[in-house]
Amino acid sequence: MIQTLFGTPEPTFMEKMKEAVTRTRENLSGRIDEVMAFTKQIDRSTLDDLEAVLIGADLGTKTTNEILDGLREKADRKQIKDAAELKQLIKQQILEILNSAPPRSEKPLRGEPEIVMVVGVNGTGKTTTIGKLAHALRSEGKTVLLCAADTFRAAAIEQLEIWGSRTGVEVIKTKPGGDPAAVLFDALNAAKARHTDSVIVDTAGRLHTKTNLMSELEKMKRTAQRIVPGAPHEVLLVMDATTGQNGLQQAKLFTESAGVTGIVLTKLDGTAKGGVVVAISRELGLPVRYVGVGEKANDLLPFNAQNFVDSLFEAA
Repeated sequence: MIQTLFGTPEPTFMEKMKEAVTRTRENLSGRIDEVMAFTKQIDRSTLDDLEAVLIGADLGTKTTNEILDGLREKADRKQIKDAAELKQLIKQQILEILNSAPPRSEKPLRGEPEIVMVVGVNGTGKTTTIGKLAHALRSEGKTVLLCAADTFRAAAIEQLEIWGSRTGVEVIKTKPGGDPAAVLFDALNAAKARHTDSVIVDTAGRLHTKTNLMSELEKMKRTAQRIVPGAPHEVLLVMDATTGQNGLQQAKLFTESAGVTGIVLTKLDGTAKGGVVVAISRELGLPVRYVGVGEKANDLLPFNAQNFVDSLFEAA
């Protein structure tokens, strides 16, 4: 714990992560222990029983099979002696999957603002995530502008303004129903004039099947590139962890059309299926950049694969 100004303990990063994945840890590590309680020898039959455990934690069929294939070879050669070693091997494989996603490549040119576009369907916590991300960047000493380019939902503009007020960040907006590319144009020119470090852009959260949304995103990207070379530098897709594999299928369609470069997984603290983090990395080939672990402004954590895996298997 870190002591705050008023003496109230502030949870550390690791403590927050462990708390957030409590239900997933019970669903994964706890159930592995249950399976192992009925056997002294780890063989293919034991691993078959583990299949349901891994899928139940939402690692997905593809990722589960990949992990088990590696374990079966070791089991055949009697190279897994007990539950502790089995867990360690599973941890290693999960960590390898999480670290296999490509690193971030786009960086703003010197003196140019970093442009982050945030996409995702309504209900995933997209606008709230933008507010939390603004808070995180401000905490790093960066200057931030918010761009309210979700002009199709009046409540989105209002919600973003609330977060702007809460975090001390100005919101560049237009009237509901206005042109998203036009408000983005204004926001980026304002950022350049003020030498702002980061611009976070809220986009319309309509369903991925709407082709007009995708053409709108392309128009916004072209607008951004005309004003800031290389923009957008990051396109973050906000996913709701509680939707599990259903959200993953939706994300696949979104990433194909929107040029997503990273994932923000919200509501990780509200699910027993946090293993979807692993499925995202394997099946989308994208890194998880942040995870939402609560309702407060500082409850958006930069994702760290090692800390996540340790939290899945180590009690708080």
